[in-house]
Amino acid sequence: MFKKILVANRGEIAMRVIRACRELNIATVAIYAECDATAIYVKKANEAYLVGPGPVQGFLDARQLVHLAKRVGVDAIHPGYGFLAENAEFSRLCRDAGIAFIGPSPESLELLGDKIQARALAKRIGVPVIPGTEHRLQNMEEARQFAQSVGYPVMIKASAGGGGRGLRVVRSDDGLQEAMESGAREALAAFGNDDLFIEKYLEQAHHIEFQLLADKEGYIVHLGERDCSIQRRHQKILEIAPSLVVNFHLRGRMGEAAMALARAAGFYNAGTVEFLVDKDGRYFFLEMNPRIQVEHTVTEQITTIDIVQNQIRIAAGRPLVFGQHEVNLQGYAIQCRINAEDPQNDFRPSSGKITAYLSPGGIGVRIDGVVYKDYTVPPYYDALLAKITVQGRTWNETVRRTHRSLEEFVLRGVKTTIPFMKKIMEEPDFLAGKFDTSYLATHPDLADYDTTLESEDLVLAVSAAIAAYEGL
Repeated sequence: MFKKILVANRGEIAMRVIRACRELNIATVAIYAECDATAIYVKKANEAYLVGPGPVQGFLDARQLVHLAKRVGVDAIHPGYGFLAENAEFSRLCRDAGIAFIGPSPESLELLGDKIQARALAKRIGVPVIPGTEHRLQNMEEARQFAQSVGYPVMIKASAGGGGRGLRVVRSDDGLQEAMESGAREALAAFGNDDLFIEKYLEQAHHIEFQLLADKEGYIVHLGERDCSIQRRHQKILEIAPSLVVNFHLRGRMGEAAMALARAAGFYNAGTVEFLVDKDGRYFFLEMNPRIQVEHTVTEQITTIDIVQNQIRIAAGRPLVFGQHEVNLQGYAIQCRINAEDPQNDFRPSSGKITAYLSPGGIGVRIDGVVYKDYTVPPYYDALLAKITVQGRTWNETVRRTHRSLEEFVLRGVKTTIPFMKKIMEEPDFLAGKFDTSYLATHPDLADYDTTLESEDLVLAVSAAIAAYEGL
């Protein structure tokens, strides 16, 4: 087993990896930018080093990170998600330096990082794919001919995309050229690659993803599915496991398809295969994410399997110690992403100092986060502050418990999505399990909530005012 791991990330995922390492008695090395010098994950790691220049570039400089890893004597690097997590060159630099990359091989990353190649692989092994182009779009006329042949709406997608970047839904010829031009610009800025392809857009579908673990001996298991249908601008904001629309037989078929794709790609470590399930229960391959994902916590809660610890063991050459028949889904879990955003102002990012922080607790309540009172939320990164993951025996119990937990959650000083998430837990269609990828678009009143100070907030505000007055 490894003795020291460098966590090539920040925020809550860095803290998540540090906790897993601590339970495995592995020392950790954190990296940080100046704006994160007082972050919890920096304090919790055994060692921490400033990287730069600037708040972002240091996290994206693969050569600097590998050089640091060699200098401080680590034997493995965990990339988390985002930044360099899916960068094949980073994985290759680690391998060349004799440092284990806690993720897939460079070859798998290159294959799965290109959505056009991944689509072709899925189609070749018989996994259903959404009708789409099989190569990079050459020009506007090719896109128009495809759209007219399958019928609108269609979706313009970045081949190297992720997180909704470069993705555009088009409903007529009129919007096609602008979508291609803006999608290519966004993809080039985000990924350094402006290759686009086009697919038929499935409306009112469910976005279902299967969590996989695969060891280096070729043994693969799936840990069930997550429903990630509730999205804003094609970015997930709330995740559920297991899905309310996937029955035992469909789970078996989709799980086998996911594992077949990973096997064909020579994939090992932790990854997720994403599908769309239409109104008739037919499933179609979307993409494979060859890394840990933000929403892995809901799967951990219903399986009691530590995905991050398994990532580390697999990277160290250890085989999986459990079989598919030992994966049992227990109850339901919901993850709410608590973002520093203002849902009443088109989810505008919010930054500043946290003036009050009280986290919820109780049976079945898990918090993954790195914020605390007086922490300053920097404006340079993703808006995610914390994740609250709640488990219950039944769907109704899980929703009620999530609502109660959100009511207990006090996070002040910046605008957050807490009241927005609470409204979702109260909404009748959500309670009835009637939601798909169109949910937020068809429920615009979710951002209509009262921002007046509640009694608990008023106490905090008065206490702060008294403290400030007495300090004069």
